[in-house]
Amino acid sequence: MAILNDSPVFRREKSASGSLDKFDEKALSASVVYPAIDDDQESEHVDATVITKAEDVAVQVISAKDDPSLPAFTFRTVFLGVGLSIFSAVLATIYTFKPQNASVSQLFCLVIAYVLGETMARLIPTHGWFRYLNPGPFNIKEHAAIVIMASTASSVAVAMEVIAALDLFYNIDLNPAVAIFQIFASQMLGYGMAGILRTLLVYPTYAFYPAYISVVSLLQSLHFGDALNMKRRKYFWIVFAVIFFWEWIPQYPFPLLTAISVICLADNGRHAFVRNLFGAGSSNEGIGLFSFSTSWTLITQGAPLVWPLQTQINSFVGMAIGYAVLTAAYYAGSFNGRDLVFMSTALFNSEGQTYNQTAILTPDNSLDKSKLEVVGLPRFTTTYAISQMCYNFSMGAALVHVLLWHWNDLKAAFGGFRFLRSNSEQEIDDVHYREMKKYTEVPQWWYFILFLASLAVGIGCSYAAPEPLMPWWSVLLFTAISAVIAVCLGFIAATTGFQISIRYAIQILAAFIHPGKPITVMYVNLYGNSTAFQTLALLQDLKLGQYVKLPPRVTFSSQLAGSIIGAIFNYTMMKTIVNSNREVLLDPVGTRVWSGWIIQGYNSAAVAMGALGKELFTFGKPYYLISFAVFIGLLFPIPFWLIHRYTKPTSLISKVAAYINTPIIALYVGFLPYSVNGQWWSCVVIGFAAQWWARSRRPKWFKKYNYLTSAALDGGSQVILFILSFAVFGASNHAVEFPNWWGNPANLSVDRCAATE
Repeated sequence: MAILNDSPVFRREKSASGSLDKFDEKALSASVVYPAIDDDQESEHVDATVITKAEDVAVQVISAKDDPSLPAFTFRTVFLGVGLSIFSAVLATIYTFKPQNASVSQLFCLVIAYVLGETMARLIPTHGWFRYLNPGPFNIKEHAAIVIMASTASSVAVAMEVIAALDLFYNIDLNPAVAIFQIFASQMLGYGMAGILRTLLVYPTYAFYPAYISVVSLLQSLHFGDALNMKRRKYFWIVFAVIFFWEWIPQYPFPLLTAISVICLADNGRHAFVRNLFGAGSSNEGIGLFSFSTSWTLITQGAPLVWPLQTQINSFVGMAIGYAVLTAAYYAGSFNGRDLVFMSTALFNSEGQTYNQTAILTPDNSLDKSKLEVVGLPRFTTTYAISQMCYNFSMGAALVHVLLWHWNDLKAAFGGFRFLRSNSEQEIDDVHYREMKKYTEVPQWWYFILFLASLAVGIGCSYAAPEPLMPWWSVLLFTAISAVIAVCLGFIAATTGFQISIRYAIQILAAFIHPGKPITVMYVNLYGNSTAFQTLALLQDLKLGQYVKLPPRVTFSSQLAGSIIGAIFNYTMMKTIVNSNREVLLDPVGTRVWSGWIIQGYNSAAVAMGALGKELFTFGKPYYLISFAVFIGLLFPIPFWLIHRYTKPTSLISKVAAYINTPIIALYVGFLPYSVNGQWWSCVVIGFAAQWWARSRRPKWFKKYNYLTSAALDGGSQVILFILSFAVFGASNHAVEFPNWWGNPANLSVDRCAATE
């Protein structure tokens, strides 16, 4: 029952004023009696009250204190922000073309920025004109502005990946200025949407973005000077060092530790069935039932320390269903895939070989039906088809879930055009938001102008190629679709920490609107898919700014600067890599140093869904259930909402119905048929240990150290992964393999299951 009480749905009551206040009087009084660790007292007291509401971590874990006198826009902010933005953008682009699935994380940027900022504060004099270079101690506002700028630049734009695909697969080389403006415009559309949605998805307490609690906890521990935070800083660096020196072991000499499966060890590679169900260590090996990992680089993908318990339990339920559904469907021959490999995202021909997609296209990259009759239709693996279907179930469920469970929130934000009101007129009772009212807000019309200008630039760039890449009306249509979807996905991300993929659904929709046009279907990603997720990323940065009391206009400027730098260096680095490694990037296998697997994914989807949308996804065709899954998913939340609505609120069945999040469950049913899966059972153990046992049995430790532990583990593991990427994993154009031994087998998968086919 205590677990069910974690649900944020059935406990909320709408305030009489119709505002976005999510605290009833009892909760408000509780937050007064048990304040977060703010104030200027050098006290180690942390109350022992158990956090029962998921969003209360934003009140009881994060401090609301603010010092308006701290400078945010300084020489250090500009120098380190620009420098780290360039570094992050270049490194993230390099990672895009690597066989390793790595990224430049926000915590990596945060740790590097802290070390450099503290160094500048200590080494640069503070007297005379030097005071303009060093205005004093490196503070939390400078640090946050640098992190926002660098992490924005490190987010590789989908536009860059699509432009690379156009160059590699269709020999369309856009003018450099057009390409950079296209990258920038696609991101700015997300900025415009994010600004307009602040009233709904930034200011209120319920929009607490669980993944960012650890980031803010670390920032405050590094910069707040009381006795408690001195202990927290020491704790952070100890955990950081421990994981730094541990993580290289499972990542390099002893990879079996990334996926420990007793069943695989016992089988020792004898049976393919064991590999498919229990294998998890190598890419596309299996779905990892009862496989455990000791590598935090993998475990952190499940966010077990920061995601609310409700989010995690729903994901575990989805995976449990997925183990049964994926295995049964494959061995039953669903989607005619029994003769194909168990896991792969590639396209296959009728004989199970790689599909020759170029053989069915005309010189202008449209479908040639006469060639299609000779080559035949492509096929998906069973698990990949089910995964796409589940992702589309999830998107449909998300739309209805938000409308049913958050209707009052939507009315409070948009009713009477309240989102257009100035900051001082908003009726939002949030302790962090109240502190932000002292700063000049970014007016809504700035975001409207940015949105409209970006839309105009995007349409112009779409017509800059020899043939229009996407008609103007389609840009408008998919931008509007993306805006609606962003509201639903934003609600789920803000309250659960979970992000739902919409890529498959958007591309299938584009395939019906632009039949036989693979380039246009691929280009739709810029407006139907990328814009929605750029909106989510920028909403999270705006919330980070609110948590650390960064003046809104500094946050706005940091995001803008990071995007400009990212667009320029994304493109220039991409062109350098593509021109130097074209043949390797076109190879489906690639090398140990370079791989075009991400770019190839865009092209494969464009051909399958763009050129062959009607042949594969219309009613009665082989994969019609994938396209209709969006509509079926619309029904998923309704039974649970009706049960909760018409049963006694305190009854067990009502609480269970409110606890179930169908978008998360649906997506996780199809979440496993990708890459490696050795981490999920470790996530189950750690998730319950942190978000149930520690939160309810050790509340003081939970509030002081849980989110800081997550930040330390993420930071240390990401720094060592960065070093390993360049030292031995090939990011420096030279890979160094560790000698084979029992813990790093040569003829078996990493976890000693049968090798992948």
